This record gives sequence, structure tokens and C-alpha cells, in this order.
Amino acid sequence: MADRKSPLENLSLNSKFWLDRSVFVTGGTGLVGGALVRRLKSAGADVVCLVRDWVPQSELLRSNLMEKVKVVRGDVCDQFFLERVLGEYEIDTVIHLAAQTIVGIANNNPISTFESNIQGTWSLLEACRRSPSVKQIVVASSDKAYGDQDKLPYDEATPLQGRHPYDVSKSCADLIANTYAVSFKSPVVITRCGNFFGRGDLNWNRIIPGTIRSIFRGQRPIIRSDGSYIRDYFYVEDGAAAYMLLAEQLALRPELRGEAFNFSNEIQVTVLELVNRILSLMDSDLKPEVRSEAKNEIRHQYLSAAKAKTMLNWSPLYDLEHGLKETIAWYSEFFKEHS
Repeated sequence: MADRKSPLENLSLNSKFWLDRSVFVTGGTGLVGGALVRRLKSAGADVVCLVRDWVPQSELLRSNLMEKVKVVRGDVCDQFFLERVLGEYEIDTVIHLAAQTIVGIANNNPISTFESNIQGTWSLLEACRRSPSVKQIVVASSDKAYGDQDKLPYDEATPLQGRHPYDVSKSCADLIANTYAVSFKSPVVITRCGNFFGRGDLNWNRIIPGTIRSIFRGQRPIIRSDGSYIRDYFYVEDGAAAYMLLAEQLALRPELRGEAFNFSNEIQVTVLELVNRILSLMDSDLKPEVRSEAKNEIRHQYLSAAKAKTMLNWSPLYDLEHGLKETIAWYSEFFKEHS
């Protein structure tokens, strides 16, 4: 693992590619969006962010990134609005992150999840198809698109067979992205990553931010499942770097159109192991409360990143331990500010 001074110093940015490039980012106020916008600005890109809901505590606003980008307010499902943005800002590269990302919300409100994740994807891709300036499109899918599988790890040849609302929404969006590449020759590539974590995640029902907040408050961290569910955790800075690398590679290699790539540390960690690791890093003697309430969730998931390593010469910048340490440090400052 390379020596780390700061998240941005770890990545050798292709400044010639990104300098003054007009980049449209959907989901800029989300977890990955904040990290991606920061990296794009560091590389000299001209960033346009789509924002639906105003989230004052998001990393995009909290770090004053909002003042350094162009912001358009609207809904990713509004195709005609998206066409206007792509045309008026002469967008070269689109990175589509906007989605409803919480499994529990998808179980309780499947229609809003289907609208955001499925309709939002086809609306954006159709707008891109009608916008001749767009040269690269990176669509963020998920490991959840694979659904529950007997054979692990998932590789890119694994069938997409989501069964539960969130998983289905990602399977559908993934397939829609592929059909635009195959049927309409749209310059689309697809990413499938594990469970993102990192600074700026304000979805407290996610296991990592929820656990960290509980520990700071002196409360027992809650595990909704029985603790044995296995996931592939991926640091947000690695995700942002991977999206940029993929856009660069697509510009150099148009034959990548329609390809999907897994990005992963290729680890298998149970929820209970993860919570205990966070407790240890925070020097806490609290014990997790295991509720065994989870439903409509895949029990065992992890990804093979062999294709990205071989075809893109990609490797992760962070391991789980260092990512968790940086994440805990961020929340320490965050809670000091909001105490």
C-alpha cells in the first residue's frame, strides 16, 4: 500500500484529460459524489452538479465545494431538463451517481426507488443520446445488481438477477445502460462496487456511520441482522478514483463501450466483524446489540476485481483499516462541530 499523505495526493491525475473538461455529476450531494467532485476539481475539471434535495451537512456544502462548481437544481427523472443541462453546459463527460441507495427505504418505498434508480437512468441516457457533445458516460451500478448467487465471488459474467426491490432497481439500471451501449452505440461504461463507506455519509442507518455515531454517543451500536451477513466494503475515495480512471480509459479506448467493471478490495467481512473492528479502532468497550431484524437482504456478497486489474491496470489505493481510520477521524471532527 502506497504511503498516504492525503486522499488527493494518492492519485496521479491525468490533468491533460480533465483540465477544463465539462463534467456533469448526478448525485453530487451523496457519499461518493462529494469525494468525486473534490477529485475532479483538484484535476481542473469544470464541474456541473445535479442537486435535487438541499443537504446542508453534505460534504459538497460542508467543505465549500458547492462554491467551486456549477449547480443545477432538478430531478434526474426529468429528461427534458437533463437535455437542457447537457446542451447549455456543453457537457463532455457524464458520471451518473444519483440513486436511492438504502435497502430499507427500498423495501418500504419501492416505487420511489424504482423511479430514482431505473427511470432516472433511462432518462439520463436518453438525454445523453440526444446530446452530441457527450463523449463518455460512466453509470454507477452496484454489486447488488447480481442478486443472490451460489457461486462467489461475483465476476462480470455473473448474471444480473436481483430479486428484492433495491437489487432489482440496480439490475434494471445496469441492463438499461448496457442496452444504450449496444443498441444505440452510446459511450457508456458501468461500474459495480461493493458497500461504499467514508467521510460525508449521513445515512445513519448504514452500518459504518451508524456504528461510529453510536460509539461517540456512548450507545451500543445496533446490528439489524444477525451479524453474520458478509459484505465487500469499499472506501469512497477508491470509488471516486475508479470512476475517473474509467472515464479516461473510455476516451482512449472506445471499444470499452458497454463493458462493466467490478471495483473491490476483494475482502469478505461479516457485519459483526466490521462493528467490532470499529469498536477496537475507537477504543470502545461497548458491545453491539444484535437485533436479527434484517429482511430482503443478500446474505453473502463479494466481488472479483480481476477484470479491472487486467484491463485497466487498476488497483485500490486503500485497505479497509486505513479507510476506517480516515472515516472515524472525519466523524470525530463532524460531531465536534455539531455538538
